[in-house]
Amino acid sequence: MFVRIVKMHFQESHIETFLNNFNKVKEKIRNFEGNQFLELYQDKQNPCIFFTYSYWETEENLETYRNSVLFKKVWEETKILFSDKPEAWSVDKVISLP
Repeated sequence: MFVRIVKMHFQESHIETFLNNFNKVKEKIRNFEGNQFLELYQDKQNPCIFFTYSYWETEENLETYRNSVLFKKVWEETKILFSDKPEAWSVDKVISLP
């Protein structure tokens, strides 16, 4: 399992649109094969910055998602709302405390 972190910076006028869109697809993303966890965070200092954290069984699962019709539709609707280039990291969880 590994964690995918995506940082997105939105135009302030598009935050509500993004949240509405995310709420419509969050269950589909979470239930995509290989996805084990999905959360959305909003920065406390800058409300235009959001992060998604998703856990994936394998890198192949993430790549299958990234090549899916679902992802292409979500990304098409999301990227036009950005005010800056998104950043993404794939990381291995080293320590987790319950």
